[in-house]
Amino acid sequence: MLSKQKISILLLLFSITIAHAQEYSNSEIVKSDTISIIGVGDIMLGTNYPVSPNYLPKNNDCSSLLAPVVDVLRNADLTFGNCEGTFSDYPEYVEECEEPQSCYRFSMPEKYVNCFVNAGFDVLSIANNHLGDLGTYGRENTMKVLKNAGLNYAGLISCPHDTFTINNVKYGFCAFAPNQRTCQITDYKTLTKTVKMLKKECQIVIVSFHGGAEGRAHEHITREYEQYLELNRGNVYKFAHTAIDAGADVVFGHGPHVTRAIELYKKRFIAYSMGNFCTYRRFNIQGINGIAPIIKIFVNENGEFLKGKIIATYQNKMTGTKIDKKNRVIKRMQELVKTDFPKSIIKITNDGNILIKN
Repeated sequence: MLSKQKISILLLLFSITIAHAQEYSNSEIVKSDTISIIGVGDIMLGTNYPVSPNYLPKNNDCSSLLAPVVDVLRNADLTFGNCEGTFSDYPEYVEECEEPQSCYRFSMPEKYVNCFVNAGFDVLSIANNHLGDLGTYGRENTMKVLKNAGLNYAGLISCPHDTFTINNVKYGFCAFAPNQRTCQITDYKTLTKTVKMLKKECQIVIVSFHGGAEGRAHEHITREYEQYLELNRGNVYKFAHTAIDAGADVVFGHGPHVTRAIELYKKRFIAYSMGNFCTYRRFNIQGINGIAPIIKIFVNENGEFLKGKIIATYQNKMTGTKIDKKNRVIKRMQELVKTDFPKSIIKITNDGNILIKN
């Protein structure tokens, strides 16, 4: 039989253990039912067109381009990116071009899909202007390569959405763009119908868009339809809000080749553009075009935003994506949120935490 003294000691130890457990629980925002999702912008790991000059990474090996950020990309339940180009070992299928060196046609060797897989990507948007660079063959071959690699994708009229399960969570995904044979960014009726259908089947619905005018002069969200090269590239603000009104939980945008602001709408997260993430050689990555975020968000089982983290990156034209210790894109995103959403209910700290204001 335990003495009163031993009982008192045991009770004291028990109370200390409970206190420590409560302290840990209160300080730990991410719970076991929390889902982590990473989103990044445009990815093009080199192109075999034109044959000369050579626009492929050293030794025809793309792994070094993502190596500095692989550990970050893998550290989420789901990782998303925009596949800004086709997969093909036959660049001769490229659409006719009088001056190949001045034509931006992107044809990644088929083996480069392994760099996406090894970096931890789970789902890719193929709704963008460069999926058509090799015509019908390029679109169909890209889908075949992605499917054989076990990657999920969507965004063409022939593959408008996808569903898949990771760690017992069922996701729905759809993607839109203003380009030929893509699901159209201005078709709100189809957007609403698709999202509602996915929400009935899935726990978390992610919507992607490739839209908004391009370049450093177009960092800001206009809330109007944006034109670029005589193409209506959508009203991204209306698109994102329509998607969430229909039941989307996360909206990831890309297309302007610069980073734009982020927003919280109905407790759901929107990134309006995540910039050029890993775009080897044939992209302009000068100044703000060369800095981009890795955006990691945490949502609850209902898709509601809890918190997030921005990991700043930058590109060197010849060496791929690296962690930016200067945090330049974080500083720029702070400015963009302040300008474009002055009444925002979220704040970005200097070290990249995305928090809901008290």
